[in-house]
Amino acid sequence: MPVFMQHYMMLSHNLIYTGLTRAKKLAIVVGTTKAISLAIRQVKDQERYTHLQERLRLMSLANNGYPSARW
Repeated sequence: MPVFMQHYMMLSHNLIYTGLTRAKKLAIVVGTTKAISLAIRQVKDQERYTHLQERLRLMSLANNGYPSARW
């Protein structure tokens, strides 16, 4: 997993955690100590804009209040 300062805005604790935990047998981290340290310290609460609640409401209205058969 490359971890360099060129993309410092994307470095985060979650990125490192995900990369390491998804490795099946071996994880190789390549990068600078500074970048890896920064990534580990960056614990961000990332707000997601999925609009899930609105989508579910619209789907319910489209099916007379019943969940879609696709669920």
